[in-house]
Amino acid sequence: MSISVDIPKPCKSCQDNTPLCFDFSMAFQPIVDTRDNSIFAYEALIRGLAGEGAMQMLSKVNEDNRYIFDQSCRVKAVELASRLQIPCFVSINFLPNAVYQAATCIRATLEAARRYNFPTSRLIFEITENEELVDKAHLKSIITEYKRQGFKTAIDDFGAGYSGLNLLAEFQPDIIKLDMALVRDIDTNPVRQAIVQGIMGVCKALNIEVIAEGIESLAELRLLQKLGVHLFQGYLFAKPAFEQLPEVSWPDA
Repeated sequence: MSISVDIPKPCKSCQDNTPLCFDFSMAFQPIVDTRDNSIFAYEALIRGLAGEGAMQMLSKVNEDNRYIFDQSCRVKAVELASRLQIPCFVSINFLPNAVYQAATCIRATLEAARRYNFPTSRLIFEITENEELVDKAHLKSIITEYKRQGFKTAIDDFGAGYSGLNLLAEFQPDIIKLDMALVRDIDTNPVRQAIVQGIMGVCKALNIEVIAEGIESLAELRLLQKLGVHLFQGYLFAKPAFEQLPEVSWPDA
């Protein structure tokens, strides 16, 4: 069954067919729900064709190729998600400063969803912290448009850099991902526990889901579960797998 989506007219940047000067692919890491040991989503993580890490690939991004890189990442993630027959959400990082007009710059994503027959309702767009936020009003307009299109939105690395409570005061995404620095050794750090407990209270009031990323130990997991977190991502469950879906290791009760 083909998927019908409303494709907007291209903007000037969308019509620029300048190719990206380097190749890349994606690895996938699961985001799990420990309430029923299910997979909530897979995050698409950029990798070089020889397995180079994300930072090495992102170092190739500049002002001239930021737009086409961002668009290419979305298309590649949707293509692979369809090929791997991912049955749940797929989370894609995006560069907010690469989006000029949200309603038109989403064109490539919608076309990819139609071409590869992947439901747009299963796409999550994460605001990545790899670049400094330039304009909060612009970001708010992106989030509003993406929600209108039926996508879920997430703030990555919440609690680090610009990704804090001030951002939530401007707009509310569907999901926040707790920064690794807040999660690391939280089981032995009362200050981090208090901060995360406060964030959980705010998110509950605003109906925002919380994902704890970077989980590496059973002690971190158990403490966060006590604080009300049930969505997790990290090496405790699975490492990213290049162009495939890794097997999940479920911790013993």
